[in-house]
Amino acid sequence: MIKKQSLKGKKQVKVTFALPLEVVEGKFSVVGDFNEWDPSKNALVKRANGTASATVNLKAGEQYAFRYVSEDGNWLNDEEADAVQVSPLGTKNSVVLT
Repeated sequence: MIKKQSLKGKKQVKVTFALPLEVVEGKFSVVGDFNEWDPSKNALVKRANGTASATVNLKAGEQYAFRYVSEDGNWLNDEEADAVQVSPLGTKNSVVLT
């Protein structure tokens, strides 16, 4: 699930990436173009609302490929992503438009 909020006075969008807790076993991160695909940068944090999420401020008017990855190397896409694109490796990545 993806939630977007424009930041007033800035050309940025606050994007919250979230997965239901029943999907999240162990540690998960959101990785993508916005963090060099580095799982150590945006770990998902378990929330009281039944999700695990991470929030990132992104430049408005752009598109960013991303995926979720677990600590044991399990990759997930977001079914609610704005689009899907094929990566240079031949895998499918989720895309968020800001």
